[in-house]
Amino acid sequence: MDTTAGQDPQQIVGEKRLRMWPGVVIVALIVLVRYVIPFFIPEADFSGVLVGVAGAALILVWWLFFSRAPWSERIGVLFVIAAAVIVIKPLVHASISNGFMGMMFYVYAVPATVAPALVAWALFSRRLSGPARWATMIATMLLACGAWMLLRTDGITGDAWAQLAWRWTRTAEERLLAQGESDPVPVAPAAPPGAPADAGKAPAVAQPSGAPVTAAAEPAGASAAKSAAPAANTAAAATATRATAAVEAPAIARIEWPGFRGSSRDGTVHGVKLETDWSTTPPVKIWHRQIGPGWSSFAVQGDLLFTQEQRGEEEMVVAYRVSTGEPVWRHRDAARFWESNGGAGPRGTPTLHDGRVYALGATGVLNVLDARNGAAIWSRNAASDSGKQIPMWGFSSSPLIVHDMVVVAAAGKLAAYEIATGKPRWFGPNGGGGYSSPHLATIGGIEQIVFLSAAGAAGINLADGKQLWQYAWPGTPILQPALTAEGDLLVSSGDAMGGMGIRRLAVTHAADSWSVAERWVSSGLKPYFSDFVVHNGHAFGFDGRILSCIDLKDGTRKWKGGRFGQGQLVLLPDQNLLLVLSEEGELGLVSATPDKFTEVARLPGIEGKTWNHPVLVRDTLLVRNDQEMAAFRLPLSSR
Repeated sequence: MDTTAGQDPQQIVGEKRLRMWPGVVIVALIVLVRYVIPFFIPEADFSGVLVGVAGAALILVWWLFFSRAPWSERIGVLFVIAAAVIVIKPLVHASISNGFMGMMFYVYAVPATVAPALVAWALFSRRLSGPARWATMIATMLLACGAWMLLRTDGITGDAWAQLAWRWTRTAEERLLAQGESDPVPVAPAAPPGAPADAGKAPAVAQPSGAPVTAAAEPAGASAAKSAAPAANTAAAATATRATAAVEAPAIARIEWPGFRGSSRDGTVHGVKLETDWSTTPPVKIWHRQIGPGWSSFAVQGDLLFTQEQRGEEEMVVAYRVSTGEPVWRHRDAARFWESNGGAGPRGTPTLHDGRVYALGATGVLNVLDARNGAAIWSRNAASDSGKQIPMWGFSSSPLIVHDMVVVAAAGKLAAYEIATGKPRWFGPNGGGGYSSPHLATIGGIEQIVFLSAAGAAGINLADGKQLWQYAWPGTPILQPALTAEGDLLVSSGDAMGGMGIRRLAVTHAADSWSVAERWVSSGLKPYFSDFVVHNGHAFGFDGRILSCIDLKDGTRKWKGGRFGQGQLVLLPDQNLLLVLSEEGELGLVSATPDKFTEVARLPGIEGKTWNHPVLVRDTLLVRNDQEMAAFRLPLSSR
């Protein structure tokens, strides 16, 4: 006899009717905060993720204590969810398994699908009883978790929003490799005037102790492109390299932009004034081309630009024509770095000096190449030399040339090498981690390297690498320090939640002692990985995804406005103007004045997440991201 006949269907699950409305309301709030609000307010993305996690916890509280479900089901659901997560986690794509420092599957899957699926199951299975409810419960939880096996992430945005894609679709890097682009045809470099007869031959490769094995130029196409599938971020440093050169080796020309953020690493472009009415005289795209992933910027010499990128299992230093975007030469290392949040590829920007290109790869390979043809001069492994492991986001330093040394940062520790031979000169103190590059400055009349690491800010002696002074500020610094007109130091740092603000330090030197005084601490400008600039007693930069200006007298905020994501910018001081490259690849002009935020112009530039620093050489703007790069002709002002 059917004992449930004539009963309310909702009472089949127990003597009391299920209390569904709290769960339904919580799911509605999760959808609102997680998906709807960020659509209109993009900076709410990460807050939506956190609210989603909190909402999932509330759903579990509702289910356990207020749902009126039988206790066997209340407890049983927890075991079923745990089992589903354990079973599915090893089967999801590596980008999701490793994302958010290994927490993406838990942060995204449980709040976004499992918790709402629990409410949906409880709501629509009320008419079922006994084994049917348990069977549908198990199936629902497995489907809610298993859906994530169909996806991958191509990284995260600056607001920690996962860039989800179908697992079976090709990445941009895989599409690029499938095109089978051939290398430039190799030739010997042109001998400079007055050089001996054999000067055109590829230079011998110096291999100091601990350096990776290197080779001179080899014919193009010597090896096929390898799979672009993500590899572990413990990829070994290169054990072999090869360089390819263009048909006509370019002559050595004047260095226009020597490396990361310009000659002083301050993101300032002098002597250029632009037309600001882009509605009548807009920028003109000269060329664009697909490139491999990487967060490197550019160094520019004459008609050559130099950058770094990843293609399959090879990390590359590449030279392209500024005028056409055509490749001139490629230097390859058998190395690959990948991590889920930022993706694959090198992070540092090459540095130009005296006809050579200096580049540090994400796995620690330091290359010194002939700027004309990419032939290897010498190479070192800064990771093994300094005894440092590859950090979470890869080695990100851009080499600094100081007199007869090249200095790189190996995850919180400086390493200096003789530029002539590659022989180690000195190693600095271990400051923990960090992603900032060495910064040359003169403080207290003493030329030194200012370096930001997890321990804080420090001044490093050029002669022996010993520490002159230190200011303790634990964190994860990524940006460059800056100097005020009065000689004070501006430093920043960050943590897992983003930028921690800016501090102004007075560093003084008397006799043999140094002292550091903190003038002020400001939260009015909290840059994370978007560098700031200093102009006329004020600092301009990104406070999260919104531009901000602070007064350097006391750190107070003067204005905040404009939504550019986690972009980058350069300063045009002759015009009191900021040239902004947004995280979405847009080009913008903003007034570099403290009175108010004024957006002068904005136009589309390139597509995709854009974290790379732009470079402006006269009227040519160079931009790139992890998929493409482009050159724009900007209209110059005649006034």
